[in-house]
Amino acid sequence: MSPPADANANANVGQKVVQYENFINEVLKRDLQKVLEQRDVVYEKISQYLQLKNTIQSLQEAESLRLKTDVDLGCNFYVQAEVDDSSRIFVAVGFGFFVEMTHDEALRFIDKKTSQLTAFTEQLTKDSAKIKANIRMVLEGLRELQGLSEPESRTRDIF
Repeated sequence: MSPPADANANANVGQKVVQYENFINEVLKRDLQKVLEQRDVVYEKISQYLQLKNTIQSLQEAESLRLKTDVDLGCNFYVQAEVDDSSRIFVAVGFGFFVEMTHDEALRFIDKKTSQLTAFTEQLTKDSAKIKANIRMVLEGLRELQGLSEPESRTRDIF
C-alpha cells in the first residue's frame, strides 16, 4: 500500500524547506559576511588615508621641516624619531609599494585614492543590499512553502 499523496507532498515540501534553509545559511549569509568584512577593510584604509591627510596638513601649517614623532617598531613598541627634512614623505600606494611625494602631491593622491575607495565601498554596500534582498526573498518563499501567514507589518501608519 502506498502512502497517501498528501504525505508525499508534505515530505517534498519538507525537503525543499531544508534545501532553502541550507542555501540561506551556507551561501547567502556567508557571502553577506564576506562583503561586509571587505567593506570594513576598505573603510579602515580610508581612515588611514584621512589620518595621513590631517598629518600632512598639520605639517604644512607648522611650516617647520624638523619633526619629532613616535614610530611603532611592532607589537606596540614605540621609539622616538627625529626627521630633519619632512618636506617629502613616503605614501603607500598599494600592493606594498611606497612612493616618495611632496606634501601637495600626497594630498592630491589621497583625495583621488579616498574617492576611489569610497566608490568601492558604495558598490560593496549595494552588493550587501542585493544579498539581503535575496535572503528576504528566499525567506518569503519558505513562508509560502510552509503555508505560514504573513508576518505583521513592521511599519506604522502615519495617520
